[in-house]
Amino acid sequence: MQAQAQLQINASPERLWSMVGDVTRMGEWSPETVGATWLDGATSPAVGARFQGRNRRGPMQWTTTATITAAEPGRELAFLIAPGSTAWRYRFEPSDGGTLVTESCRVVPRDLLGRVLADLLPRIGRRRDLERGMQQTLERLKVAAEAPTS
Repeated sequence: MQAQAQLQINASPERLWSMVGDVTRMGEWSPETVGATWLDGATSPAVGARFQGRNRRGPMQWTTTATITAAEPGRELAFLIAPGSTAWRYRFEPSDGGTLVTESCRVVPRDLLGRVLADLLPRIGRRRDLERGMQQTLERLKVAAEAPTS
């Protein structure tokens, strides 16, 4: 299963990358992620750095551990949720004086149970929920990035 959302934001790719790359702020943008904390002494995105995410959807709450798989300032930020269940990616492309931001995720089945879940998720509406949540994340990021600074 794959899902994706895009939005044009009037801010530089570097600014947007640094905002998304500060995973401790993800709760400001995401309707599902409450927050995140860097692990193992990491303080910023670099390939191999890990963080723990705290999530909530309705009454359900859970934590995840993610490993950064791509950290190219102003271009791309990606991470894999352990033990390899979902790959998340943000791409930042200069466009019309701002940036086209694409957020995507892909379920990465590692075993039979993962393959069953990957097949089941779209059938129960999870793709639609993820795309709606990603669009909301990007819209909140846009509001924050385009706000006047004092």
